[in-house]
Amino acid sequence: MSLMSGLFLGATGLQTSQNSLHTTAHNLSNIETPGYVRQQTLHADMSYNTISTSPAVSKMQIGLGVEYDIVRQVRDDFLDKSYRRETGRSNFYEVCQETTQEIETLLGEFDGVAFQESIAGLWTSVQELQKDPSSSVTKGSFVNTAAQFLERAQAVYNGLTDYQDNLNARVKEYVDKINDLGDTIHVLNERIHTEELGEQEANDLRDQRNKALDELSALANISYFTNADGATEVLVEGVSLVARDRVFHMDTVVDEGTGFYTPVWPQNKNAEVFIRNEEIATAYNTDIGQLKSVILARGDRRANYTDMAYNTYMNGKYTYTDNSTTPPTDVSQDLIPTSSSIVMKVQAQLDNMVHSLMTEVNNILTDEKSLIDSGGTPSYASDEDLPKELFVRLGTSRYVEDGSGNYKYVAEDSKPSHANIDKLYTIANMKINPDLLKTPSLLGNEFMTEDRQVDHAKADALADAFTNKFSSISPDLTQKYDYRDYYAALVGQVATEGSVYTSIVTAQQVATHQLSDSRDAIMGVSSNEELTNMIKYQNAYNAASRYITACNDMLERLLDSV
Repeated sequence: MSLMSGLFLGATGLQTSQNSLHTTAHNLSNIETPGYVRQQTLHADMSYNTISTSPAVSKMQIGLGVEYDIVRQVRDDFLDKSYRRETGRSNFYEVCQETTQEIETLLGEFDGVAFQESIAGLWTSVQELQKDPSSSVTKGSFVNTAAQFLERAQAVYNGLTDYQDNLNARVKEYVDKINDLGDTIHVLNERIHTEELGEQEANDLRDQRNKALDELSALANISYFTNADGATEVLVEGVSLVARDRVFHMDTVVDEGTGFYTPVWPQNKNAEVFIRNEEIATAYNTDIGQLKSVILARGDRRANYTDMAYNTYMNGKYTYTDNSTTPPTDVSQDLIPTSSSIVMKVQAQLDNMVHSLMTEVNNILTDEKSLIDSGGTPSYASDEDLPKELFVRLGTSRYVEDGSGNYKYVAEDSKPSHANIDKLYTIANMKINPDLLKTPSLLGNEFMTEDRQVDHAKADALADAFTNKFSSISPDLTQKYDYRDYYAALVGQVATEGSVYTSIVTAQQVATHQLSDSRDAIMGVSSNEELTNMIKYQNAYNAASRYITACNDMLERLLDSV
C-alpha cells in the first residue's frame, strides 16, 4: 500500500468519526424533545483493491478504509403497534370514566341533597295531605312540592342533555383533529420521500410522522403500513385515511332533530365510520379510541322512559324487557340501545321514575287509574266534567273533544319511535297545571266524593303509590324500588359503573406505561450511553489523526531523501 493510499485511508476514518460525533451530539441535544428517537451510526468497509490472484490461495486485497454507511432510527415496530393499540384502548375507557364521574356530579347535586330532598319533600306533603285532604294548606303544600320536584328533575335531566351537547362538540373536534393528523402524515410522507431521494436519511421527519401516528392512535383504531415508496399509509376503522398520493378526509353529518354529529366517509357514499350496535369487547378490538367512546357515551338521541323498552344488543340480537328478540313497533335496528350509551341510560332511568310518578299521581287524582290500567279510555260528556290533572303535557291536553261533544282521554303514544314526544308524560314535555299552581284549592274537588264527603281513599292511594315498588332501574334487574329508593339506587349504579371504569383505566394505564417504558428503553436517548459513544468516537478521531500524521511524516522524509 502506498503512502498516498494510507493518507486516504486515514482520512476516511477521520471523516467517519467526525460524522459519528455529530450524530451523538444531535442525540444529546434532543434528549428532551418529545417524540425524538435516538439515532445510531452504522459503519461499513469501503471497496477492496485486489493486488494478486493465485489459484492456490485466496485473493490478496488491500482495504480502502471505512465509510459512514447509514444513520438509522432505533425502533421496535411490534412495541410501536402494541403501544398505540393500548393507548387507544386506554383513552376509550378514560372517556367512559370521565362520563360516569360527570353524571355522578349531575345526579349528586352536591351529594344528592337537592333532588333527593325534593322527593322527600313530596312524600312528606303526601303524608300531610293524607291526614287532612280537605285542608287548603296541605293541598297548597302538595302542589308546591310537586312543582319543586318537577323543577329539580328537569334540572338534572337538562344537565344530562347539556353534557350530551358537550360530548357532541368533542365529536366534531376529534374528527377535525383526525383530518389534521392525516394531512400532517401525508405532508411528511412527501418531504421524507424528497429528502431521501439522495443518500440522506430524513430521521427527524420520521420522528414527526411517528409522533403524529401516536396522537392518531389515541383518537381512533388505526392500522398502517409502509409502501414501496417508503410512505406510511394509514387506515382508520379499516378505511383508508392516508393513501399513497392523497388524504381521504373524514366528514360529519348533522341530525336535524338533535344536532348530533355522525362521522362518515364521503368517499364511501357517506358510510358511517363506526358500526352501530356492535359488541364492545377487547377481544374484538372494538374498544379503542376517544372518538368512538365519545359517540357511544353521548348516544344518538335524548333518551326518555320509552327507551327502557329495549335494552341490549349482544351476539347480533336485541334483547327487550320481555326477553324477546322482536323489536317493539317503530323501533329502528339502527338506534343505539340505551345500555350502550352511559348518558342515555341514565336519562331513560331518571325519566322512567318521573314519568311513572307523574302518571300515577294524575291517574289517582282524576279517578282514572283503574280504567287506564285495564286499557280503557276515560270519556266525559262535557268540559265541565273534566277532572284536573296535576302534571300537564306541554304539547297535548289530557282530553280532546271527539267531534260528537264528548271529551276523551288522550293516551300516551309510548312506542319508542322518538319521532314526537308531545303525547308523552316525560320530563322534557311537562309542567305543573297552571290553574292548580295559581289556585291550589281547585284540587279540593278531586278529594270530594259524589256525596260531598272528604275522599280519604284517594289520599290513601297517593300515599300507597309512594310506598309501592314500581320498577327496577334496569330491565336486566329484578329488584324493584319505590320512588324514594329508586333515585338512590340509580346514583349507586352510576357510582358502581364509575368504579369499574376506574379499575379498567388503572389497569390500562399500567399496561400503557409498561409499553412506553419498553419503547423508551429502546428508542430513548440515554445521556450516559451517548457520552460513552462520544468518548469512543473522539478516541477514534484522535487515532485517525495520529495515523495521518505518521503517514505525512514518512512521506515528508521520503521526499527529503530524494
